[in-house]
Amino acid sequence: MRSSNADVAGRGAARYDVCMTQTAKEILRRVEAWPEEDQEELAEAAREIEARRTGIYVLDQEEEAAIREGLAELDRGEWVSEEEMKSFWKRCGVI
Repeated sequence: MRSSNADVAGRGAARYDVCMTQTAKEILRRVEAWPEEDQEELAEAAREIEARRTGIYVLDQEEEAAIREGLAELDRGEWVSEEEMKSFWKRCGVI
């Protein structure tokens, strides 16, 4: 059974309130005044830390939509050959 974002956030919420460092509490209080873009950047960093600590990565809506679109493209037969991908990665300097 997959946990929802609310389930994952809810499980440790009380514990984090008690164990959170003063520095973290102060920063989180100031976050409300940050622009939305900066808040999203912080949220992404927090998701990555949480995934590293728990071994569970919870997709955000944008990531899930991108994966679904990629799978739909595959279902429609929209993919490139292995040779085309190799050429692409060479141009990018990856291989």
